[in-house]
Amino acid sequence: VSPVPPYCREQPIFTTRAHVFQIDPSTKKNWVPASKQAVTVSYFYDSTRNSYRIISVDGAKVIINSTITPNMTFTKTSQKFGQWADSRANTVFGLGFPSEQQLTKFAEKFQEVKEAAKLARDRSQEKIETSSNHSQESGRETPSSTRASSVNGTDDEKASHGGSAEAHLKSENDKLKIALAQSSSNVKKWETELQSLRESNARLSTALQESAASIEHWKKQFSACKEENEQLRGKIEELEEQCNEINKEKERNAQLSRRLQELETELQDKELELEELRKQGEIIPELMSECESVSEQLQAAEKKNKDLEEKVRTLRTEVEENKHRQTNLKTELKNFLDVLDGKIDELHDFRQGLSKLGVDN
Repeated sequence: VSPVPPYCREQPIFTTRAHVFQIDPSTKKNWVPASKQAVTVSYFYDSTRNSYRIISVDGAKVIINSTITPNMTFTKTSQKFGQWADSRANTVFGLGFPSEQQLTKFAEKFQEVKEAAKLARDRSQEKIETSSNHSQESGRETPSSTRASSVNGTDDEKASHGGSAEAHLKSENDKLKIALAQSSSNVKKWETELQSLRESNARLSTALQESAASIEHWKKQFSACKEENEQLRGKIEELEEQCNEINKEKERNAQLSRRLQELETELQDKELELEELRKQGEIIPELMSECESVSEQLQAAEKKNKDLEEKVRTLRTEVEENKHRQTNLKTELKNFLDVLDGKIDELHDFRQGLSKLGVDN
């Protein structure tokens, strides 16, 4: 079928977007992407031919132009992928949808269009059979009526209507020949269509077998990929552990680097201290001489200290003796004061006695 632009005589009845694939013609197993990205895929109805087509255009390139026949089948091979075989295009189309819901809608619409195409084909066959029957009946009835009129008619009627009857028979014969030729062409057409349908069924069977083999192949590849994925996961876990160890080593190296910097700083401080000690070592002789003089002074001071300590002991002894003397003096003074108080009391009593004597006198 030659690609006809949809705007010429067809009207879109359903539109969606999907990634388009075609089966690899060499292997009949692998899918080849027909579009680099998701494109518009539409169902079109041709009212003049009473046919349905699936059409998809990527820019100026027609990537799908598939006329739907009642023998076609849309198969869901996964949750988001479906396919159908087109015997006329001698290929298998595959559509990848963004969601399972869109795939379901497309499959339902495919079934509706398929039923509509089947109904249109049945109606077309009925019309052809009806027209063929009518033409055959008219071919049988017209000669018999003509023969009846010629037999039952009079000679005058034969003479008057002979020419018109022959012309009528000739036109009827021409009509019968045309109807017979059309019937033969229709029979050949339907035989060709039947043969093409048989070939389509054979191709579909082959395509289904190849699809089944492809599915088994993909299952094996999937299991192999799954095992490889598990191995890769194990390797990834090992690499993650190695990365963790590397990170720990990096942390240790960073700590060692910091410790090394600290040690270098301490070493610099020690070098400065050593330099200061060296400078101080240069003045050690002076300090030694000063130390000797200080030692001599210290010895003299110690001698003086011993003399002073001896004097202090002597003074302490004298102090103790003075304290003892003071104690004896205090005791004697107290006894004296006591005696003095007694004498004072006696004098006071004596004075009072004298005072009384004076009053009495």
